[in-house]
Amino acid sequence: MKHHILQGAGLALRPALLAPLKSRAPDNLQFLELTPPDWIGIGGKVGKDLQQLTQHYPSVCLSQSLSLGGPGVLDKEVLRDLRSFIAEHGIQVFSEALAWSADDTPLFINLPISSTREAVKWTVSRIAQVQEALGLRIGIRNVMHHMAPTLVEMNEAEFISEVVSASGCSLHLDLHALAANGLNYGFDPHAFLRALPLGSIDYVRVGREYPLLGDVLARTHRRVARCVDDVKQLNLEALTC
Repeated sequence: MKHHILQGAGLALRPALLAPLKSRAPDNLQFLELTPPDWIGIGGKVGKDLQQLTQHYPSVCLSQSLSLGGPGVLDKEVLRDLRSFIAEHGIQVFSEALAWSADDTPLFINLPISSTREAVKWTVSRIAQVQEALGLRIGIRNVMHHMAPTLVEMNEAEFISEVVSASGCSLHLDLHALAANGLNYGFDPHAFLRALPLGSIDYVRVGREYPLLGDVLARTHRRVARCVDDVKQLNLEALTC
């Protein structure tokens, strides 16, 4: 895996963390991770505080607002907002969820893209449109699925590899999503990791909240602990690739 300008520990910044971060930031904090819907359109003191922080720390932007694999037209207003946000805060790294929304609105529910060759072509064309609209190379990000796709011609790791190769985009690796999907759907996350285009990874995400999804995720504390252990092991493996 190649080295990138963003290294070390980052913080997924939420509005509630602004005040404590301004008063006493951790010494080892190297960068900020921003989710656009938390911040776009926010002005006043909160907006100024955010700008002060992004002027001090490099930032990465993790979006899931574009329904990248969806069948409809990309939302031009969302793209304009994202481009302005990227410019305003000097975002150095941007990724979009490799998923889609049922009606092409930002539902923030990660529906998996069917792993077909036709879907590869469609997703690659969408990535090209997004990169042109934003004026930068983007990353695609694996996500935790709430259901398994029914139409598949290849496994997800192969699908990701095909999309990355054909589009020239980078891969942003969410280790928690990988570990959770492995638990939920019964595959080996380590084999999945080794099948990815590791040379195209330029951002690795370790931490995430642990939502309770009934029969899907974390029926017991033991399953949560296993997921955390898997994330730690995957992180060590990713760093040595």
